[in-house]
Amino acid sequence: QEHLVESGGGLVQAGGSLRLSCVASGLTFSSYAMGWFRQAPGKEREFVAAINWNGVRTYYADSVQARFSISRDNARNTVYLQMNSLKPEETAVYYCAASSRIYSSSGYYGTGGYDYWGQGTQVTVSS
Repeated sequence: QEHLVESGGGLVQAGGSLRLSCVASGLTFSSYAMGWFRQAPGKEREFVAAINWNGVRTYYADSVQARFSISRDNARNTVYLQMNSLKPEETAVYYCAASSRIYSSSGYYGTGGYDYWGQGTQVTVSS
């Protein structure tokens, strides 16, 4: 059975950094594109970053470009999200997701392209 488990969330002051991890099991990790999304209370889940199966291509929401960095280690079945210069408005539950069926760049940005989701990890940025 496929599982994605996020970790690394927590409380951080504005301007601080966190590194999220997502470990996959029950799937051939190197065959999947991976994405990070976030959802704040009362808001829709939104795209943060994504990476293709071998890590060559990465994609970012405009709001996090140059501050966040996504990477993966296929040997460890793990995808990471390094978040720097965090802002209070980025307080949310952060989810990782896996997809085996994204065939174009645009497909990375929507939730509908992903097959499996983790349970999420809370990130709280205090002002």
